[in-house]
Amino acid sequence: MPIIEYFYSAHSVFAYLGSRRLMEIAREARRRIDHRPYNLDKGMSAAGSMPFKERSRRHRQYFFKREIARWSEYRNAPVMNGRPTHHDNDMALGNGMLIAGLNQGVEVDQLAHTMLEAHWQDDADLADRATLADLARAVGVEPEPLLDAALTPEVQATYEANTEEAIARSVFGSPTYFVDGDMFYGQDRLELVERALRQPFKGEWPPN
Repeated sequence: MPIIEYFYSAHSVFAYLGSRRLMEIAREARRRIDHRPYNLDKGMSAAGSMPFKERSRRHRQYFFKREIARWSEYRNAPVMNGRPTHHDNDMALGNGMLIAGLNQGVEVDQLAHTMLEAHWQDDADLADRATLADLARAVGVEPEPLLDAALTPEVQATYEANTEEAIARSVFGSPTYFVDGDMFYGQDRLELVERALRQPFKGEWPPN
């Protein structure tokens, strides 16, 4: 089945805001979502992005408050008031769980969405094994095989490879989608993703 490549981290607010719409678009286009969880902090640093706490107050208010509020309303994707308590925790376990699921043949679309949703609606700690286990069970996934594998060298090597590929392909942040090699950064580009699946845009990425 043709794919939509999906680079993201399981704690990304904008990945959450676009998650359900992405699944709808993929289903309608008969494309499989190719999940590529990656280390967002490392990827954004390589792309030259400033850490969240170092950005100006005005920047944070616009991009991480007003934009979230507007897209939350537009996508009908509720968010909690304020930034999740555990947002700065290491995401190796949570992202590794998704990669382990892929390795084990688990359909992770709904699991990934549930993790994103729980983090941004319910302040879920995606670095906590018990929390992740509960979220997996909620969508009918047996958590223990995934969690046992999540931090293994094999899975973490894939996590690192995803990150290095994201950097090599000029991924600026989460979420980033590729349709037949054409890159679309940000969930606010999902309508362009939808159009590209019907009719590719002229030109190419990266440009010559």
